[in-house]
Amino acid sequence: MTSFELEKRTTINVAEKANLIWAIADKLVGTYKPHEYGRVILPMCVIKRFSDALENTKQKVLDENAELVKRGLQVKDGLLRRASGYLFYNTSKFTLEKLLSDPDNIADNFRAYLQGFSDNVIDIIQKFEFDKEVTKLENNGILYNVITEFCTKKANMSPDVISSADMGYIFEELIRKFSESYDEQAGAHFTARDIIYLMTDVLVGDDMEKLKEEGITTTVYDMTMGTSQMLGCMTERLLEIDSEASIKCFGQELNEETFAIAKADMLIKGGDAENMKHGNTLSGDEFEGYTFDYIISNPPFGIEWKNEKAEVEKENKKGDLGRFGVGLPPISDGQQLFMMNGIAKLKDTGRMAIIQNGSPLFSGDAGSGQSSIRGHLLENDWLEAIIQLPNDMFYNTGIATYVWVVSKSKSENRWDKVQLIDASKCFEKRRKSLGNKRNEFTADCTDLIMKAYLSAVDGVFESETSGRIVESKVLDNVDFKYSKVTVERPLLGEDGEVLLKKGKKQADTKKRDTETIPWKENIEEYMAKNVYPFAPDAWIDEAKTKVGYEIPFTRQFYKYVAPRKSEDIFDVLKSLEEQENLLMKELF
Repeated sequence: MTSFELEKRTTINVAEKANLIWAIADKLVGTYKPHEYGRVILPMCVIKRFSDALENTKQKVLDENAELVKRGLQVKDGLLRRASGYLFYNTSKFTLEKLLSDPDNIADNFRAYLQGFSDNVIDIIQKFEFDKEVTKLENNGILYNVITEFCTKKANMSPDVISSADMGYIFEELIRKFSESYDEQAGAHFTARDIIYLMTDVLVGDDMEKLKEEGITTTVYDMTMGTSQMLGCMTERLLEIDSEASIKCFGQELNEETFAIAKADMLIKGGDAENMKHGNTLSGDEFEGYTFDYIISNPPFGIEWKNEKAEVEKENKKGDLGRFGVGLPPISDGQQLFMMNGIAKLKDTGRMAIIQNGSPLFSGDAGSGQSSIRGHLLENDWLEAIIQLPNDMFYNTGIATYVWVVSKSKSENRWDKVQLIDASKCFEKRRKSLGNKRNEFTADCTDLIMKAYLSAVDGVFESETSGRIVESKVLDNVDFKYSKVTVERPLLGEDGEVLLKKGKKQADTKKRDTETIPWKENIEEYMAKNVYPFAPDAWIDEAKTKVGYEIPFTRQFYKYVAPRKSEDIFDVLKSLEEQENLLMKELF
């Protein structure tokens, strides 16, 4: 089953199940405001997911635990996991359904049930700070009703009924609903699957046949994993290529609720949930010293890093030994810090797909942190491609966004080059928007973008079925490099003579100017053509010359459209005037 077939199937399941779960929130009306429903519904979904997964082996776990207690064994975690068939278990005598038989003691029994889970699940529940919500539900007399709703047949969340991919969608759909209720940025938590699947295809790149032949043993990392769906989609993609692939996923997430969901999802899938870490990637790297084969991520952009400033600057001072030694972006936007974190964590053969907005392409003058970060990528020949996505592809923003493809082992035909791909016109309108997401990729869109990407040549690529267009341009790394020179003019005295000091011309600061000169151009030839004819007394202050890097993406794909001829405009106006006269005659 392809990625897009999976997505279509999942969308059907999600719409139905998410609406059913959302309806349970009706029990919270009055006690909670709509934007607070997630405090109850999300942890209850996680608990129900675990409960349903353990249902078939519940009695086996109870029997095994009783035997181990009888034998006085203290270390029994591994044996109970084996009994449950998962990396987690519950030794409580209760199930969610059995709690309903004792309404008067529902809160105490529910807490006992939760404490019966293995420590890794208890950690997840604690991340939700759920105990205080249990107290609130109990005090308002609705705890029993909420548990009752989650015990109905329609709320079955067993892995046999809902796949991991489906469950991820359901969580994301619920988060979106809760966020919209409070006008929050729902998209801060997750990225639409159509974009993720494009990123996974790009990460595989032209290694498809090689991966099929050699088999896959690999690691995948997401530095801002949200609910871990990027990791899930990358795993799906690799398993499509090699059904016996060995894939280890690693992720870090700042938000406690989305981290809890990610860890729960990994436990259900049987992966190593200890590789899911909670914390701030910029100021508290949980994977220090690790490197990975693949990195896939959509870090926040336009978010200041004031709170992380002390730790980030400490890393910066380490130079090459730190993640941020190259330079620092302005405090108002930390997205390039995530870019550098990813570069530091890529193996020498690693590949990264990371989403950025337009700012990292050009913001920052020569010598600035932003320019130095671009230069670091280009001078090391790690930047493989940049793909412009259509606008209105994300839930929380309609602005222009780009997928940067970073590779530490480019194929030979890409050496010392960067491919720019304009896919901004390659999309399909959604019948119904989701937040700001009004457009989406179809399989036709992704196929066309991949065709352009894999070609690694200049060209316009058109879909035979839809007529959609994708344009590709391949440029040399040095096309994005420039010298910024300071041009001085002499200071003149009242008599118009050049003022000298110790025999040297003095610069008139009021006439000082700068020129940005492409790296491929000879500086003196540039000056002779563009400056000296207009200012023959000018000179360059060599000490002030700086090297800069920028990627003027939009300029590369700009198409000049000639204005309409004046006679054509006149003819239109004349025609409109004649129509107006006819209408006036009819009226009067």
